[in-house]
Amino acid sequence: MSDHAESLSVALFSEMFMADQLARTALSKALPKGMELSHFSVLNHLANVAEPKSPGQLARTFHVTRGAMTNTLGKLEWAGHVHIHPDWDDARRKIVTISPAGRKARETALSAISPIIADVVEKIGPDKVRAALPVLREIRARFDEQA
Repeated sequence: MSDHAESLSVALFSEMFMADQLARTALSKALPKGMELSHFSVLNHLANVAEPKSPGQLARTFHVTRGAMTNTLGKLEWAGHVHIHPDWDDARRKIVTISPAGRKARETALSAISPIIADVVEKIGPDKVRAALPVLREIRARFDEQA
């Protein structure tokens, strides 16, 4: 790799990592009391999929360990945001569904973080954001291939 390409790579990923850290911090502060970004992410995913998911499927989706997902799901279940029950087709597995309270919590969280995200998009400009999305999606896909 040439020095120029290496510099470009370092600059790109430095910006991505810093933007990720700053976005996580800002959004975490805006979430309702007791909700973590990981909780919101799982609720948001479950609200947007048509079928229930197993804890293992969720762990793979979020690229976390089963233990980490079990911990997150335990907190969400304790809060009443998800239901975890046996898979009736395979009793060895569990199935996770979002509860009505989980949908409400997701909506509350979404209404808290949406203005922050919208403000950033507005200040950058929707056209610039739209132009950046294909590049970011391709970067994500490349890393997803390696996972």
